[in-house]
Amino acid sequence: MGPLLLFTYTLLSSWRLLDAQSNNMITMVEDVRLSIEPRANVIRGTNVTLRCKAKVISYTQEMSRDYTIYKDNVIIFNDSSSSSQDFVYLLPDVRVSHTGKYSCEIKIDGNHKMSEANKLSVSGLSTPLLHLNQSVVSEGEELKVSCTAPGETGPIIFNFYVDSRERLERQVNSDQVEAKLFVDSVGIHQIHCTYTVLVTVYSFKSKESNIVSVSVKELSITPILEIFPQNKIYEGDSLNIFCSIRGLASSIEHARLILSQGNQILSHGETKINHSMFALAKDSGLVECRLFLGNIRKVATKTVSVTELFSAPTLTMSPAEVFEKEFVTLTCKSEHVASEKLSRKELTYTLDPPESLLILNDTGVFFGKALTYDLNYTCIAQAKGIIKRSKNLTVRPKVSVSSPKIVAIDRVVLGKPFKALCQSDTGSLPINYTLLKGREQVGTVSVKLPYQQALFTVTIDRPEDVNTYRCEAKNRDNEAHVSKSLNATVTVPLSRPSLTVIPVLPEISEGDHLFLICMVKGTPPVIFKWYRVGRESPLFTTNSEWNSSDFQIENLAKKDSGTYYCEALNFANNLVRSGPVTIEVRLALWKKAMIGGFSLLVVSVLVVVGVLCFRSKRGKREPAAELSVKPSSPKSDDSLTVNLTHDTEVYNAAPDAAPRYDGMEGRVTNGTRASMVSLPTDISNRSSYSIPATV
Repeated sequence: MGPLLLFTYTLLSSWRLLDAQSNNMITMVEDVRLSIEPRANVIRGTNVTLRCKAKVISYTQEMSRDYTIYKDNVIIFNDSSSSSQDFVYLLPDVRVSHTGKYSCEIKIDGNHKMSEANKLSVSGLSTPLLHLNQSVVSEGEELKVSCTAPGETGPIIFNFYVDSRERLERQVNSDQVEAKLFVDSVGIHQIHCTYTVLVTVYSFKSKESNIVSVSVKELSITPILEIFPQNKIYEGDSLNIFCSIRGLASSIEHARLILSQGNQILSHGETKINHSMFALAKDSGLVECRLFLGNIRKVATKTVSVTELFSAPTLTMSPAEVFEKEFVTLTCKSEHVASEKLSRKELTYTLDPPESLLILNDTGVFFGKALTYDLNYTCIAQAKGIIKRSKNLTVRPKVSVSSPKIVAIDRVVLGKPFKALCQSDTGSLPINYTLLKGREQVGTVSVKLPYQQALFTVTIDRPEDVNTYRCEAKNRDNEAHVSKSLNATVTVPLSRPSLTVIPVLPEISEGDHLFLICMVKGTPPVIFKWYRVGRESPLFTTNSEWNSSDFQIENLAKKDSGTYYCEALNFANNLVRSGPVTIEVRLALWKKAMIGGFSLLVVSVLVVVGVLCFRSKRGKREPAAELSVKPSSPKSDDSLTVNLTHDTEVYNAAPDAAPRYDGMEGRVTNGTRASMVSLPTDISNRSSYSIPATV
């Protein structure tokens, strides 16, 4: 008996395995459609997508599917896929040659179905390009030409024209053709080319034929669909579905039944199907009992409505915003419960993950301190074997704002507005920043996005006012942090500079060392520049860390006389200019002494000449006498002797007439011819001279 039992068991196991495999292999291709995206009529260069969408009824949607794409009934692509998603075939950068009728075919386990054909129309051609191997040829010489249709595909006919008359035609399967032309007449000729893309052949449609009537009779065979219980169905109930055939016994032998819901096959059989399932709310929907008999397909449908035993729970947080380590309450609750089948006490709630450290305080209420990091929570409701989960609730504990810092991001210039930035290193948004001047609130900026900044415009009138500004940061109602005082260097604008000259103006002489000192009030460093009127570029430029600087001119000369001024500039960027100062360089002291001595000598000589002339013209002649002239210097004992000689010719002048000086050097007249006064050439080198004078 042992071998017989073993054989029987093996036979039964094999039959069950084959039956299970046959169940999983039942597949029906209900419908196949092909769509053209973005549209059926496009212009050249558009990216076109052919989308093949199939409705497949099977126990599982994960199966091998063979797709074939046709153009004008010619296979252009085929591929296999195990996905239930739409099959997509791309036509990038389409050309006119892509115009045609496209269709899609799907094959699954011997079942196949083809979609209807959709026509794609592409318009627009590129401009052809003509190229010649040379622009000048001899009479009777062969000319090589080429014509290109950029980017076009398919069979193309190229035509070449000479002086607008067609001379040559070539058909190729590429976008370029080369040919040879002969131009038989002398002169200048115009050559161009065109092309034609061959898409489809021309077709002609016949007239309609005569009409013949035909009658189709319905077979007396019908699928029957029954669902129990027939009254209200709740989640957790046992749902029984029966699918059978009513009709001719002879026809039933070759029939086949498929029970499905949506795209999911529930069961299949030949003459009768019994299917039992645990009812769930998601099972609500249309149930179909399909009958297949040869080419006959019939279907019976009924709608199954499963009432929820309880709704999916919702998880809420209180308060809506919580800070780190603050107490928080999570409430899990199913809003709707079928009270006629379930009491709320039978409904239990748990929180996932369990390491959240929140304690169940009441039915569905969890209480505890918020963590210092983000965590996703899920609520699980369970009753009578039905388990439902809530949507994820992410608890993001907010971080209290840290003490802010206030800094000036612009240069602080007295009397000019600048920007002050207030920011905290840590803190959850939004953060309200308030600018304080002493205890007075100046303004508030709310920072809601990470890239935003709290900037305030501030103007101070005194340098010490900069330290009166502070910043307050706040991101919760009962807590605020205040920064330290604003600490920034204040730049005081420059006053009008004064230009000081050393030595003083009346005492400036040639050879002196001149100092032009430019002084301002304001914050250094200061850029000083000295100018001379009449010259555009500065004489001297320096950057000083003090409020004054000087420009020096050594060994002054007369050419240095002129009008000078200075300019000053600091970080306040206000250029200030001094008043002009006019400098006149006087002669050096030694030059003055030399000019004075020379002038004194000339005066002395003139005085002597005058005296001699006066004496020589007294009206009478006297024998030659010796005239002694003492020099102006008291130290000299030398005498000056002058010989005065008159001609014998005498005019009849009055005896007592005074001598006259006629303006000539050394000549005195007394009514007679003037006598010459002659001085030695070395007179300037002696203190006194003695010259005999004759009258």
